[in-house]
Amino acid sequence: MKKAKLVLEEGSIFTGELFGAEKESAGEIVFNTSMTGYQEILTDPSYKGEIVCMTYPLIGNYGINEDDFESFKSHVNGFIVKEFAEEPENWRLKKKLERYLKENGITAINGIDTRALTKILRREGTMRGIITTDNSSDKELIEKAKKAPGLSGRDLVSQVSRKEVEKYGAGNKYRVVLVDCGAKDNIKNSLLARNCEVIMVPASTSVKKILDYSPDGVMVSNGPGDPEAADYVAETIAELLGEVPIFGICLGHQLLGRACGAETYKLKFGHRGANHPVKDLSTNRVYITSQNHGFAIKEESLAELDLELTHINVNDQTVEGFRHQKYPAFSVQYHPEASPGPEDSHYLFDQFVELMR
Repeated sequence: MKKAKLVLEEGSIFTGELFGAEKESAGEIVFNTSMTGYQEILTDPSYKGEIVCMTYPLIGNYGINEDDFESFKSHVNGFIVKEFAEEPENWRLKKKLERYLKENGITAINGIDTRALTKILRREGTMRGIITTDNSSDKELIEKAKKAPGLSGRDLVSQVSRKEVEKYGAGNKYRVVLVDCGAKDNIKNSLLARNCEVIMVPASTSVKKILDYSPDGVMVSNGPGDPEAADYVAETIAELLGEVPIFGICLGHQLLGRACGAETYKLKFGHRGANHPVKDLSTNRVYITSQNHGFAIKEESLAELDLELTHINVNDQTVEGFRHQKYPAFSVQYHPEASPGPEDSHYLFDQFVELMR
């Protein structure tokens, strides 16, 4: 294998081996604590612009199958692992992780001390970086890492949102317009399983076009990047409030908040993994959730709004959910559809269906 380097903008350099596409990759370095689910992570549009470090040390041990994709292609800018499995084993196995990464043009590096990298990201915060085989001096490589694109201020939603309307489950009882900001397939599947017809529309779709479908409800999906850079979606949501029940997930949660006047900010190192504890304030029950976000809603900005805080993160007390006090609208910061992750929060889809009913 070719030698490769992972270079962070603050000067840290890790040496490993290239095992994906043979090209340089740049982006914001983040870490994910999931033990399984790398296929879903690779195909989650929310990771657009990010180079993902998996903290679990052995990745690729069950290969790639045809059932667990969350979208039609991989969206990550790069992939970092401590050790990838050269000989995976699984009854659903169709190809090895290495082959999948090469076919999809994803640069990956193997042999990195992912524990040390994660500790740096937790201490310093997520930062820009590159994966490269360039033999330039360390100083030149660090300067190149500093020029890598970050996430703040970037509208990545327009890059991952579908361009055409797609319809599923015709004839089902409830009609849901799913605003695609980078939607994972299991959101659609979770709605179909609850007798919903799903009409997936581009994130730029107008209020008139959405209402022309006569929806029973509108869902705003997850997606990548800075919610402030996607305020055109928030403006659409603001006009839909009171017209139809609304459910926001992840970025959709942040955009619903902004539509109601709340403010968002960037977290130090974000929440990415399948084991984040969230407390439902109405029951004091704690759910283990799947999360993937680098931005959050400022709790203090909810004070003067018609929004009620419903869920908080047990680890750092950040906002994980709210509902509107006047209109049938609510949202959560985490992923109730999971994939990967626990299915504790599937009940939220049932609450959405109840609102529509």
